[in-house]
Amino acid sequence: MFFHVILTTGCNLQCRYCFGESLDDFDEDFSNDLSVDYSLPKQVAYDVDVLRDFCSKDPDCVLTFYGGEPLLELDSLRQIMDVVTPKWFMMQTNGLLLDKLESKYVNQFHTLLVSVDGEEALTDFYRGTGTFRKVIENLKLIRRNGFEGELIARVTVMEQTDIFQQISFLLENPQFSFSSIHWQLNAGFWGNDYCRRNFKEWSETSYVPGVRRLVDFWVDVMEQKGVVLKLYPILGIAYSLLHDEKVNFLRCGGGWINYAIQTDGYILACPTMWGMGNYYMGHISFSHPLKLEKVFVDRLPCSKCDVLDMCGGRCFYANVTQRWSVDAYREICNTVKALIGDVSAQIPRIKQLIAQGKICLSDFDFVKYNGAEIIP
Repeated sequence: MFFHVILTTGCNLQCRYCFGESLDDFDEDFSNDLSVDYSLPKQVAYDVDVLRDFCSKDPDCVLTFYGGEPLLELDSLRQIMDVVTPKWFMMQTNGLLLDKLESKYVNQFHTLLVSVDGEEALTDFYRGTGTFRKVIENLKLIRRNGFEGELIARVTVMEQTDIFQQISFLLENPQFSFSSIHWQLNAGFWGNDYCRRNFKEWSETSYVPGVRRLVDFWVDVMEQKGVVLKLYPILGIAYSLLHDEKVNFLRCGGGWINYAIQTDGYILACPTMWGMGNYYMGHISFSHPLKLEKVFVDRLPCSKCDVLDMCGGRCFYANVTQRWSVDAYREICNTVKALIGDVSAQIPRIKQLIAQGKICLSDFDFVKYNGAEIIP
């Protein structure tokens, strides 16, 4: 099992698509049947030995530090890494404080997912002036100091993003290149934002065509260099198509193999659903990691969708909270269908490259449920 360990609800950034939208969305409440406990402890409030005992019951337990910004809680992070012995440690971070964590800890991570949205100007526009340069310097530092794990660029995408341009930059940036990339559409997560955005036009005229170019480029690289780039949304769909894999649950693993542990020790399907007591699935003090309840997307429009067995429902949080109307959310679904269609169209070409020996089927293997989005 994979568990996102929420170390803190605090963050040292005020990103436009997170903090900024939360201010605009502050007066928008959830439906009457969904309550949120905003009084959760800001830091870990359970005994680390309880987490150790919980994790020890699963020989394949993977712990991913999460926030807020997990590196704001360096002491808790160090204590957990000193006491708990999972199969792997991972972390999702904005990267600004990576230079504050000693190499003996950094180098234990199997995977680091670091938030960078593309070129310096765009990243700083979304995340704050100076963010890009500081993050890149920290990434170069940890590589120099011996970090050999997978380093995933964690990209958030909205209307200011040219997806082809920004992903290409992250692949070819002369300052620092990532070993893999995933991206997440900032869409469907807030209640007030659709009416003030231009999502439909942007997605149809910029995002969808840009993804199509990216898929074409991805296969061109296979043909020209014999390399299957780890662009997770494209890679994950191609893997499923090549293996005739049908998906019954969320592609991120949320609520069936990937869970989150709140600062108070309660377990839920997804870290974005912190405080939603209706969806608590146990507590680390009394639950068994291999016997947790499983959830799946069962609401419209997902439940009647013809690509549900490939998409899996995209996002449990968005499906439960339904912040966008069904018609508005259908615009997101159209981007997912386009992505699946673009990858599907390239499968014959990919199979031909495999038959020619330019690439191997095993080149499409990856660590599933590591926090990288397959369905943006």
